[in-house]
This record gives sequence, structure tokens and C-alpha cells, in this order.
Amino acid sequence: MSKPKFIPYAKQWIDEEDIQAVAEVLRGEFLTTGPAVGKFGEDVARVAGTRYAVAISNGTAALHAAVAVAGIGPGDEVITSPITFAASANCALYVGATPVFADIDPQTYNIDPADVERKITSRTKAIIPVHFTGQPCDMEKLRDIANRHNLILIADGAHALGATYKDRPAGTWADMTTYSFHPVKQVATGEGGAIATDNPEFYEKLMMFRSHGITRDPAKLRHGSQPWYYEQQSLGYNYRMTDFQAALGSSQLKKLPMFLELRRKYARRYNEAFQNMPGVITPWQSPEGESAWHLYVIRLELDKLNVDRDIIFQELWDRGIGVNVHYIPVYSHAYYRDLGYPQGLCPQAEKLFEAILTIPLFPAMTDADVEQVIETVGAVVRTHLR
Repeated sequence: MSKPKFIPYAKQWIDEEDIQAVAEVLRGEFLTTGPAVGKFGEDVARVAGTRYAVAISNGTAALHAAVAVAGIGPGDEVITSPITFAASANCALYVGATPVFADIDPQTYNIDPADVERKITSRTKAIIPVHFTGQPCDMEKLRDIANRHNLILIADGAHALGATYKDRPAGTWADMTTYSFHPVKQVATGEGGAIATDNPEFYEKLMMFRSHGITRDPAKLRHGSQPWYYEQQSLGYNYRMTDFQAALGSSQLKKLPMFLELRRKYARRYNEAFQNMPGVITPWQSPEGESAWHLYVIRLELDKLNVDRDIIFQELWDRGIGVNVHYIPVYSHAYYRDLGYPQGLCPQAEKLFEAILTIPLFPAMTDADVEQVIETVGAVVRTHLR
């Protein structure tokens, strides 16, 4: 008997238009720091609904840049979610600040605004909510909390390009929203990221930060005026994006509406198949927003099963379904434990982590792939019902 087709949890979609866009840059004058990067920033800003967007080398660099230009530093605290990739918290450590973890809402899996407010101290400088799986956080409440406590609101939108909240692009609610263009995200540039903002001061600082803190703008130079002169005015990093990555990104953004339509189509099919299945809880969706469906996460009803999540995980892999787990609570990583973060900080996040599986969801799937996932998940779960 032949082995079933293996379906990964995510995969990029690259077509001939994308290849041609990259090839044109490779045949041109610029490989990096050229016009394609500027155009991609403008394209991202249009999708994000903001005045500006700065293209940068990756999503982690985007978070680092955002906290740095916000003036966060040693002695400050930054509140974020534990159910996220480590970068959402690491960015605070990069600037010498302390990550503080607020628990999640057990229904949405996003950060709980009430727990955010409980965790605010005199040292709190910023909140970094994460639009987990592409579903926007309750940004109205978080915006209100940030305003009342004079805090910077930096949204980690790595999962949420194209998501909306209260009929607005999700990226318009925060002071800055960061994005990632890793191959598993809504659009791919290989590695790549961006920071969207309406704040011109943040925009100027971000442009400097991604390129060593150096400027060539004659209007900003302090100590020279020669045509060759450039000047470092702050400590920045080499976080530049290449032009061929940016060209790929702009080409991919043209297909974003199609990518989102397919993600939502497959998510609806999963919802229909799993919503009444014993042992499985489908992801709740807020009526106040529309998810970008970066991930489709099922929650296993462990009290109805005779095995734990890891057994289900392995059996699905053995049958060709490349499930994953998103995410280990950040403070549970060895590095954070070594820093002194104890277990039990966020009970809802820890309970969720024990029961979740990410099943395949990406635009390049076929209807047959979706049906294979549904049939295999159903067969494995039913085998282990009590």
C-alpha cells in the first residue's frame, strides 16, 4: 500500500509572475537598497491602511526596530502574550527591557485585555498584542488601555496581513504594526518584514534604524555638506531588505486578495467538518473582525480522548498530515526559565498549549488536500474517543 501524500502545515505559492519580478531586478542596477524596496514599503502601507511602512529584513527585526524607536530601554516593562513566537518577547530583551506576560482569553486565544491592565506597573512602557493565527485582538480595548496609561501600542501582525477589525485594516489600530513575510505567511519574500505606522517621527527613525542609523539626506546632516558625505546619527542595525526580495513581495501582494479568499474558503470547510466532531474544538472567530487565517488551530478536548495531544500529533504525521504546535508559551522556553520566569504565570495559555494542533492551511492546497486532512484528522480522533 502506497504512503499517503504528505501535506505540510504551510507552504509558499510562487508563480511565473513572481519569478519574472525577481529576474527583472537581478538584470537591473540594484540588488539592495534600491527602488524596489521603497515601492514595496508603499505597497505594504496601502494594504495595512497606514501612511507609511518601512520594509525590513525580517519580522523579528521589525519588532526590534519598533521597540527601539519607541524609546523603550533598560528599566522598562513590555506586556505581551505568551502564545506567540519568541520574537514578540525577545524584542524587549534586545533593548534591555523586561517582557511581562499577560494571559490569553480562552475563547479567542489572543491576549486578554483585562489581564493586560492587571499587569501594568509604573515601569510599563508598551503593550505588544499578537494577532494570533490572523484573528485581530480586541484592539479597541487595548487602544483604550494604552491611551489611559500613556503606553505605546505595538501590534505584532506577523499573522494578520489582510485582517480587519471593526471594518478597518487591523494594522491601523496600533502606533506601529509589524509584519512578517516568511514563506508560511500570507505573502512571501523569503525572509522579510515591515513596520506600518501613521506616525512620521516613528517612520523617520525606522528608516534610520534599519540602516546603521546613517543618513545621506542633506537637510538632516549636522557636520558636512559634500556630495559624498553621509553621517551616522544614532545606533542602528543592518536590517535592510534586498531589492529582489522586495520585488517578490510586491508581486505577491497583487495576489493577496486571492490568497486570503483561498485561506478563508479552506477554513470554512474545516469549520463545517469539525464543528460537531467530538474531541475537537474549532477556532472561535470574533464578529467584530475578519481573520487573515495564517493558521488553523484545533483544540483537542482531552477529557474526551484516551491519549494526549502528542500521540494525536504523531499519528497524523505518520499518516501524511504535517501538523505543528503553535506555540510553546514563551516563558516556558529554557532561556526564559533561566531568566527566572516560573511556570504557572498564565494558566489559560498553559492549558491551551497542552491541547492545540495546527493543521495544514495555505493557498497552494487543493480541495483534495483539504479533504485528506479532514478525513485523516477525523479518523485519528475518532479512534481515540473514550
